[in-house]
Amino acid sequence: MSNPLSQLNELGQSPWIDFIRRTFMTNGELTKLIQAGEIRGATSNPSIFEKAIGGSSDYDDQLKDLVRQGITDPKKIFDELAIVDIQMAADHLRPVYDASGGKDGFISLEVSPGAANDTQATITEARYLWGRVNRPNLMIKVPATPEGVPAVETLLSEGLNINITLIFALDVHQAVINAFLNGLEKRAAAGQPIDRIASVASFFVSRVDTEADKRLMALAEVETNPARKEQILGLQGKAAIANAKLAYELFQQSFGSERFAALHTKGAQVQRPLWASTSTKNPAYRDVIYVEQLIGPDTVDTMPPATIDAFRDHGDAVVTITQDIAGAHQTFDDLKAVGVDMADVTHKLQIDGVKLFADSYNDLMDKTAKKVSELQSQVTH
Repeated sequence: MSNPLSQLNELGQSPWIDFIRRTFMTNGELTKLIQAGEIRGATSNPSIFEKAIGGSSDYDDQLKDLVRQGITDPKKIFDELAIVDIQMAADHLRPVYDASGGKDGFISLEVSPGAANDTQATITEARYLWGRVNRPNLMIKVPATPEGVPAVETLLSEGLNINITLIFALDVHQAVINAFLNGLEKRAAAGQPIDRIASVASFFVSRVDTEADKRLMALAEVETNPARKEQILGLQGKAAIANAKLAYELFQQSFGSERFAALHTKGAQVQRPLWASTSTKNPAYRDVIYVEQLIGPDTVDTMPPATIDAFRDHGDAVVTITQDIAGAHQTFDDLKAVGVDMADVTHKLQIDGVKLFADSYNDLMDKTAKKVSELQSQVTH
């Protein structure tokens, strides 16, 4: 029986896993997924690390060593723990990176949220992490905030691989694409190679439905016209996929341009859309809907382990991302007609996303500090 996960790669989409934990690598689970052709990359974030470090003993030995060295600052400790994990993941994924000619096989590591609204701080931290991890298949993750986007341009011009995250809106996606093209043009103008620079634009999916559906429900509750109420409720679960399909349309237009063609002659890769937040939040929706509806060439889908298992079990792998683009535009028109402002939805989601990112990071620092405190007493006795 064919495996829907490995079929994705045949259709031009790279399945990545949105998960990292030390035992996941040391016990051979990650290698097994890679060798089966089910996983071609990985992403990490503070929430994943918080669960891994705070909820397991995987890191206790390294933590004890750091405490013995007198390192107790939670951020410094987290950096040390994360760098080891990211290096291990990069080494596991290196065969994919080599076999694909540097087009796949990446692991992402995020700059801290304190840098999210500071261009120079983002650049400084990204350079530091890039140098410390020292792997060609690392991607530095930078939020697509107004301050993050110019940092992306600079970092790409310096030859770093970049994952631009927390993209919800089409205008932000356009700004991210422009930053990518600007960065490569600057680097090429300086006589530097651009053929090994990889970038993904992480476009978030399910959260869009969560917010849009909430607004639709509020509108339906006060609507007295039965036909209009039915129209409003009929739009539930449609905003996210429409938004992502329009983002892919924008990607095709931008990378089918003469501007990119000039870079492509110098070996430039496209900046692939990466579908993030693809687990289904609403139990009323099919558990793999956000994977099945966004399959197509030059895309990445990063999935948590449960979504990977679900798609392997009962996913349908066919190209869908280019289907019914006119319908996606119509969905946006319909949402506007009933009173849902998608520009406001996506703007709110980006602000909320940066806050959630910061909250997860702060929880991570608290959990790390607590672990350090516990281990200090063990080390000193």
